[in-house]
Amino acid sequence: MGRPLPYGSPGVPRLPEGVVRSPQEALAEAQRLLDDGMPFHAHEVLEDAWKSSPEPERALWRGLAQFAVGLTHALRGNRAGAGALLRRAVENVAPYQERPPHGIDVAGLTRWSQRLLEELGSAGPRGGAVDADLTAPPALRAEGGGRTPAS
Repeated sequence: MGRPLPYGSPGVPRLPEGVVRSPQEALAEAQRLLDDGMPFHAHEVLEDAWKSSPEPERALWRGLAQFAVGLTHALRGNRAGAGALLRRAVENVAPYQERPPHGIDVAGLTRWSQRLLEELGSAGPRGGAVDADLTAPPALRAEGGGRTPAS
């Protein structure tokens, strides 16, 4: 799930940084990584897309990266960190709700995030494990890949 790892744990190599991909390539690679249980690595792909995207789409890609790293925190049990990042993600993608580019399921990601935020807040910042169903990888696009965020 990314760093930090417990001492002595085998790691997974980081992805190269600064890779410029088309939006469809970035979404496909990020979805593959989410589906493979590697949300931190998906975050790195989405962060590259954010840094190389045109200005009108930067907040969208930043929000997508924040969804992935928020999921990373939720899976690690860091409820407070997950909540903060998921709230920022929703704020960043909200302006794209009416006309989401690249087939991104902004509405579904927002619904998924809201459900996870409710779960995160239900037991306080140190309230134990998060429901595994809510931390299943969301679908970044309305069609294809991942689990449908609304389900």
